[in-house]
Amino acid sequence: MTEQTPVKYKRVLLKLSGESLMGPDAFGINRETIQSTVEDIKEAYDMGVQIGIVVGGGNIFRGVALGSTGMERTQGDHMGMLATLMNALALQDALRKNGVEARVQSALNIERIAESYIRGKALRHLEKGRIVIFAAGTGNPYFTTDTTAALRGAEIGADIVLKATMVDGIYSADPKKVPDATFYKTITFDEVIKQDLKVMDATAFALCREQNLPIKVFNIRKKGSIARVCRGEDEGTLVYNP
Repeated sequence: MTEQTPVKYKRVLLKLSGESLMGPDAFGINRETIQSTVEDIKEAYDMGVQIGIVVGGGNIFRGVALGSTGMERTQGDHMGMLATLMNALALQDALRKNGVEARVQSALNIERIAESYIRGKALRHLEKGRIVIFAAGTGNPYFTTDTTAALRGAEIGADIVLKATMVDGIYSADPKKVPDATFYKTITFDEVIKQDLKVMDATAFALCREQNLPIKVFNIRKKGSIARVCRGEDEGTLVYNP
């Protein structure tokens, strides 16, 4: 890891959805898509940015559990946590194959394949130039991986949470359904919560607002977007406290 380009954000928490790893597939992990994502992560890493990652599990859980709508919530959430762990291991493998050392830390105890989450150890990994992938959510049911991203971002002292999406940022409505929806370059936490803009869940927004931890919502499908955000370039939507 060599710092070659000035960066605005030196430590970030990147939130990836499980769906972002599917690519054109109906479920699972698309190899070309995960490779492209890892290349973008490495670009920011090579600039000297310390990176923590939280990844969702919707690409796996929905793929293997269609029709399980009657499942008890806690049981389903535990299955979702295991799905995030599978995605975390896939990201770790892809990062290592691209020359980036990464560690997976799990909120569930599963020592044979991942470290247990320990904040101090995560901080040491980051300081030694390793990417840390936080798996299994918070370890508790009823909390989303968006909330996990806000929590881990606050715990590691991140400068910002990077919320990767499939659109260019936050709009007043779904731009796929409302073509003339208003795009926000910046918006406050209070405005996001008041307008009920569902880019992240309300708990995640509230936690980031309380901790004064800004969020940048951007399009992961735009090549090089992670590095551009880390450099402070005009990319996506910034959610902040005024």
